[in-house]
Amino acid sequence: MLRWFEHKQVYVPSRAMETCTLDWPCEDVDFDASDGCKLNGWFFPAVKNAPRRELVLLLMHGNAGNICTRLPFYEAWLSLGLNVFSFDYRGYGASAGVPSEQGTYDDALGAHAWLEKKGFLPRNVIALGKSLGGGIASELASRTNVGGLILQSTFTSIADAGAHLFPFLPVRWMNRIRYATIEKLPQIRVPVMIIHSRDDKVIPFQHAQRNYAAANDPKMFWEIRGGHTGVIETDRAHYLEGLKLFLNANFTAAE
Repeated sequence: MLRWFEHKQVYVPSRAMETCTLDWPCEDVDFDASDGCKLNGWFFPAVKNAPRRELVLLLMHGNAGNICTRLPFYEAWLSLGLNVFSFDYRGYGASAGVPSEQGTYDDALGAHAWLEKKGFLPRNVIALGKSLGGGIASELASRTNVGGLILQSTFTSIADAGAHLFPFLPVRWMNRIRYATIEKLPQIRVPVMIIHSRDDKVIPFQHAQRNYAAANDPKMFWEIRGGHTGVIETDRAHYLEGLKLFLNANFTAAE
């Protein structure tokens, strides 16, 4: 029962898929995770001749919904002039399988390999992990070559997040799903950006502060406004300003 409860709290997938309604070219992608699980994703190309057209933002989304529920974020990131690749973990959307910690790590490795096959250099792949995705993105950055890591509204570990959300339960005793972001950051040697809001009631601001302290230089902390999921609606311009500063500081624009 404890294992079932933990799994249901960490993974909240939706199988309901919708056609992408974003006014942007979208390639529906089927690919394999590193262990062979069949996955699905959406690839959005950068505007032709955009200065950041050689860069690609690889999204590892949060624990709920699927790739269909992130359209405002895709639109915002595409306005930066780079490519965006969003994929569903196993058990989410049109991806096969059942989610698990190791499975999501294998899924991210498969997405990274697909981008390499498409012609992107590893140094031009920026891994962005939102909430749960931060635990997956940090694992990816510690196991393969990426150009940068962005952790948005991310916890230090599932145990720490669970202890905050369920203070009446012995979370640290029962915890088996780890996603220990803070333990991986000291191993990562690429530019890191930490994005978080003090208004976040799901993952407290202190998680971001601890992750930032654990990360190596070069690193950047960007405080946003809004709750755990409301940054596009409440703080879009400021949010994008921070991303632009990070990109300009760490990635050379194409000629």
